[in-house]
Amino acid sequence: MNNQFKESAEVKINFIQNNEENLKKSIEIIKNSLKNGNKILICGNGGSAADAQHFAAEIVGRFKLERRGFPAIALTTDTSILTAIGNDYGFEKIFERQVESLGNDGDILVGISTSGNSENVIKAIEKAKEMGLYTIALLGKDGGKLKDCADLSLIVNSNNTPRIQECHLTIYHVICEEVEKELVKL
Repeated sequence: MNNQFKESAEVKINFIQNNEENLKKSIEIIKNSLKNGNKILICGNGGSAADAQHFAAEIVGRFKLERRGFPAIALTTDTSILTAIGNDYGFEKIFERQVESLGNDGDILVGISTSGNSENVIKAIEKAKEMGLYTIALLGKDGGKLKDCADLSLIVNSNNTPRIQECHLTIYHVICEEVEKELVKL
């Protein structure tokens, strides 16, 4: 058991040592987007779908400070939309179509993928960039195909999916805390 906790801590320390500037940049970009009245769209599969929902909940509800809600949508939650798009267009388009429908210039799309190779997240990021959204990817392993698709990639350099997911949780909690500190005055 101690080894799992130690490994989790080591993965997180390694991440921040290699990604501190990109994390600071993502915080600044998200803060400015929300400050300007834009929204965050978030997507991922499996555990990353749950992370998308968790991240959106922290932005819309609150993280640690009492404040007004900020707009964020997890593209993983509406089963009618997901099954209709999956049935009519294919599973690889379930997020792309939602980005096309909900995204506006100035919004942000956050794509989460532990492998970095989720085809539906790749298509969503490509559509978002085409539409003028800024794209941020939370990735694992070597970043996969997504590392070169997104405007900004935060890569957890581990091959252990649970440790990647634990680090992703820490990343979006840090983003929420830092953004909230800045925007609580609004």
